[in-house]
Amino acid sequence: MSTTVGHHSKKNTAPYWPYGSIKLSRRWVVSSLIYNSSPLALTGCGMTAQPQNIAQTRRFAGEPFEVRAVNRARFDPSLQPTRVPNTTGERPGTVVIDTAARQLFLVEDDGKAARYGVAVGAAGQAWKGRASVGRKTAWPAWYPTDEMKKVAPGIPARIPPGEDNPLGARALYLYRGGRDTLYRIHGTSEPWTIGTEASSGCIRMFNEDVIALYDRVRIGTSVLVK
Repeated sequence: MSTTVGHHSKKNTAPYWPYGSIKLSRRWVVSSLIYNSSPLALTGCGMTAQPQNIAQTRRFAGEPFEVRAVNRARFDPSLQPTRVPNTTGERPGTVVIDTAARQLFLVEDDGKAARYGVAVGAAGQAWKGRASVGRKTAWPAWYPTDEMKKVAPGIPARIPPGEDNPLGARALYLYRGGRDTLYRIHGTSEPWTIGTEASSGCIRMFNEDVIALYDRVRIGTSVLVK
């Protein structure tokens, strides 16, 4: 089974760990601001459904785990998914990641590109270069590296798929020369990190966005990280 590089915050060198009480407390506070994941909102003594969340539930009804809605208004407009003129100089079908801008582009065949916001590797851990999509997985399991196991003794050898898995809803595995680079484009259980240097080199996306990208990208797709 393949492994991937660890994921942690730039300001917190401890590895991502969703099960500890302190981490859960922080995640609850941040999630309450960013997620619109609850289908119900209190109004007086009653409850009313939030239309945005109902639409989200319907859109991802076939998913085996919940795809939590994110309050996009809390993020910079440059991180919103949109179509823009293709200024990458790359061929249609290519994925281009601009690490400085925290943006990912999927080049289209009409002079346009689909643009998404991402989180990139922290200083000293970022990876750049050309690769290709060697395989794709929906709701992947996560296998901490040997390095992470040294930092966090007792961490499970396998984190199962689900809403709290660090790889999120989808993962695209980057290969070069037929070998796994151990770098991924993947979803995240920490959406507040999008737009930052937050990971140990991998490219994070909102789960909604990585699902859209996953559906459009084929095995063998060229990827440029710059």
